[in-house]
Amino acid sequence: MSLKANNPNKKTWLTVPDNSDFPIQNIPFGVFLTRNDIITIGTRIGDTAIDLGALHQLGYFSGIPLTEDIFLQDTLNDFISDGKKTWRLVRNRISEIFDIHSTGLQHNEEHKKIVLFAIDEIEMQLPVLIGDYTDFYSSKEHATNVGTMFRDPENALMPNWLHLPVGYHGRSSTIVPSGTAVRRPMGQTLPKGAEKPLFGPSRLVDFELEMAFITTDANAMGEPIDINEAEDYIFGMVIFNDWSARDIQKWEYVPLGPFLAKSFASSISPWIVTLDALEPFRVESPKQDPEPFPYLKQSGKHSFDIHLEVDLTPEGGSPTTVTRSNFKYMYWTMAQQLAHHTINGCKVNSGDMMGSGTLSGPTPDSYGSMLELAWQGTKPIALQNGEERKFVHDGDTVTMKGYCEKNGIRIGFGDLSTKLLPALKA
Repeated sequence: MSLKANNPNKKTWLTVPDNSDFPIQNIPFGVFLTRNDIITIGTRIGDTAIDLGALHQLGYFSGIPLTEDIFLQDTLNDFISDGKKTWRLVRNRISEIFDIHSTGLQHNEEHKKIVLFAIDEIEMQLPVLIGDYTDFYSSKEHATNVGTMFRDPENALMPNWLHLPVGYHGRSSTIVPSGTAVRRPMGQTLPKGAEKPLFGPSRLVDFELEMAFITTDANAMGEPIDINEAEDYIFGMVIFNDWSARDIQKWEYVPLGPFLAKSFASSISPWIVTLDALEPFRVESPKQDPEPFPYLKQSGKHSFDIHLEVDLTPEGGSPTTVTRSNFKYMYWTMAQQLAHHTINGCKVNSGDMMGSGTLSGPTPDSYGSMLELAWQGTKPIALQNGEERKFVHDGDTVTMKGYCEKNGIRIGFGDLSTKLLPALKA
């Protein structure tokens, strides 16, 4: 089925500001609360939110096999379960409805009042019910930096790292959408030079610049997903801030890995950008040496040229861009992550989320965490207001942005913005 919605020459009758993340070639999916306090599934073009539930009820999706309530739910899980063919049919139809030459909805003022909302009239919600969340560790630069800090440059990468996508199972209960503040966590730490652990607020709260992908129902228990089919089970992507308490993590992670240092909060951008929308921005991933096992081996372009940046804004201050990175630096691709995740027969469901791991580039100004940017606090980051940061302070807002741009078309994810609040007293 052709991707008609990706036509770079397509224009819309809706107003789209210059450099918008959401031209008619994007058509992301999300869930929002309308001005009438109704939760609906929708999409966005420019600064206009579109109620897909109302659009469906008014007959604009006729001919596409959809249940009557598919867009009247508070999550995208059921729609995602319908599979890739349905996603493409719906996205292409939305593209047709809002094409500048389409007169149906464009000239129906009554329907437009029901279907269209200004972006400041809605409140974005978590787009999916995330049953399971897995976080990978797939940036070679990040893994090398962290290994260099905590071991030595000669043994920066663990022996398994170049052979498989390392990952761990995280908590989905504390994944929140952009705009939801998070609190500094309490926990145990072992300060440098101390003989006994202390209990109190984490002193080393950090952001992790990541992307994440959302899956559909992919396999039966016991059946692995073939590497060549894995992308068919990926609905789309979001920007992901996997908050981390470095001091809590350092004390607790032996022998079973991340726990309270990671489970206190993770933040995602609320609009899911489909893999179909990202298709024009495919690039080859880094060369893999040694060659992966056959179940992980792939050729061609399986990564995406997604520009990423992070701003840090102190309370009452101006934003400082602290890093610029790119998704294309990720060593293990999404397809490889999904194939490896299921090679043991693990079942993957609609709405499951897989994090990329911190996305660091090859230069110090492209590192994806404060741990690396300030190099364990030895190289503080200067802010616009003259302050310095080694880690994130209470009151700071971390804003992540991501977009692709090519041949005059920009496809973006919108902002992922989160404020860090002080810890609650124990």
